[in-house]
Amino acid sequence: MTAQLLVIAKQPVPGQVKTRLCPPCTPGQAAQVAAAALRDTLDTVTATPAAGRVLVLSGQYRPPDGWGVVAQRGDGLAERLANAFRDTRIEALPSLLIGMDTPQVSPALLTGVTDRLRGADAVLGPAEDGGWWVLALREPAHADALRGVPMSTPDTGARTVEALRRRGLAVALGPTLRDVDTADDAWQVAGDCPHGTFAAAVRAHVPSRLLR
Repeated sequence: MTAQLLVIAKQPVPGQVKTRLCPPCTPGQAAQVAAAALRDTLDTVTATPAAGRVLVLSGQYRPPDGWGVVAQRGDGLAERLANAFRDTRIEALPSLLIGMDTPQVSPALLTGVTDRLRGADAVLGPAEDGGWWVLALREPAHADALRGVPMSTPDTGARTVEALRRRGLAVALGPTLRDVDTADDAWQVAGDCPHGTFAAAVRAHVPSRLLR
């Protein structure tokens, strides 16, 4: 199944991104890691078959050629996520949304999530911290279910599934990935994708446990 692919992201500004990396990182180092994560994520989505690609952006950032850009809007992450689906919706076209916190994602993973929409109305990929890293919707308007769901909590993923099912949707679960929030997360994910820009940034800017 072909879908529109969305990446929701923030401009990598020191002090505004990856703040949980500080310490041991400085704000500038954390921004370098965030920029690398975003770059790898955009490259992966560019390499994934799609009906369209849109960067849902807070701030300023130039995506690869062929991408659309829309501004994030809304108070709080739940509103911004719901509006991301709403503002990019195309009639009769599914949408899949990821953030910039899982640079280890691959075209095969994204295609696998999209393909599961053949037998489900929604596919959610859990994150190890209890949140989620991907949400695919056969009908993007159902993202309204996200409004009011507490974000960045240990049960965000479970509560998102509940909210979708209350709308009568059949929800399937995708693979579980680790978000990059802390320095330990960064080193773990860099080990999963050691040859990317993100891994190089981690090696350059994130002190290892042995150096802390």
